[in-house]
Amino acid sequence: MVDRVIFGTRMAAATCAAALLLAPVASADFAEEARETRPKFDLRYRLETVDQDGIEEDALASTAKARVSWIMDATEGFSVGLEADHVFTVGSDDYHSLENGRTEFPVVADPTGTDLNQAFLRFRNGGTILTAGRQRILHGEQRFVGGVAWRQNEQTFDGVRMQFTGDGVGVDYSYVARVRRIFGPEDGLQPAEWDSNAHFLRATYDPAEGHSLAAFAYLLDLENDNGPANSNASYGLNYVGTYGPATLSARVALQREWGDNPLAYDAPYYFVEAKWPIERVTIAAGHEVLGSDGGTAPVRMPVATLHKFQGWTDKFLSTPPAGVKDTYLTFSGNVGAVALTAAIHEFVAAKGDMNYGREAGVSAVWSMGPFGLQFKYARYHTRELATDTSKAWFVVSYSF
Repeated sequence: MVDRVIFGTRMAAATCAAALLLAPVASADFAEEARETRPKFDLRYRLETVDQDGIEEDALASTAKARVSWIMDATEGFSVGLEADHVFTVGSDDYHSLENGRTEFPVVADPTGTDLNQAFLRFRNGGTILTAGRQRILHGEQRFVGGVAWRQNEQTFDGVRMQFTGDGVGVDYSYVARVRRIFGPEDGLQPAEWDSNAHFLRATYDPAEGHSLAAFAYLLDLENDNGPANSNASYGLNYVGTYGPATLSARVALQREWGDNPLAYDAPYYFVEAKWPIERVTIAAGHEVLGSDGGTAPVRMPVATLHKFQGWTDKFLSTPPAGVKDTYLTFSGNVGAVALTAAIHEFVAAKGDMNYGREAGVSAVWSMGPFGLQFKYARYHTRELATDTSKAWFVVSYSF
């Protein structure tokens, strides 16, 4: 751990030194930008219900998040960002947050508390951005690295990030010394954070208009409780292209053990999705495979935004030993100011012939200026894995 702290400190020092060499220190511009920066406030209330077979009580989580942000938006030179969250219950706390000990209820992973979400120093010079400190890191569709912003306590990272873009090419590298997980700010059944020696690398190239390629490598050496078991290295390629009104996305990766993971394995990952608009409705059909080595060592996504993928009931936050194949169909469109989405998923094992189950869900989102409303419902029907589960959400948000 000491070596990681020393290395992270050296990386931060190197970043600041590089920033100083890249351009003069524009202290007057920094002071002016600081004076013009105003704090931003965000409030989000969510009522979440969970009816899960095998647990006698239903969960009813009435939680709210108050966020204050002070983030400078300088287009050149130095800037600073600070952001703090406070999560609290408003009425019912009949849910298991993984930290409150209320195991008689289903899990709703929204523990209460106050947390420093971001605190960073940033330097911009043309297409180069250097960021040091606690920060949000979102890569692509967030399938491998994301912020899990759906939960009340967002995932952020302590580390150093270097980004470069220019002439259709981009390079994004991060060294991460600590993962600040959604289960904080205090440890519960899941650790609130992982100490890490992690490297995120993503390079992008746009060969033609409407087409984008990305190559990535994510080396996760994680500690603290279940950290070593989730340590892995993933290497892959991603493609997104437009063909007339249609969009085709594809992704392939290979994952193996890394760091202190005691289990040696090699597991494949595949994804393909076709999306096309038909009149006022956009239809997407996709197939995603989180493979498994021998049916016992599956692909894991420990720092991804998992709620976006494999259904909203979150039955596959931990990949089953035999992996999972998710074949899905979504329909989306707008009725006035309301964005509607419906999704159907079919889940089977990647190794063997186990039929896990299926899920159906609907979502309605309404936004008007600083206000937002959302209703979402999903039901998982089991065949051979987990239990029948229904979840519903009502969300109200306001920003000022």
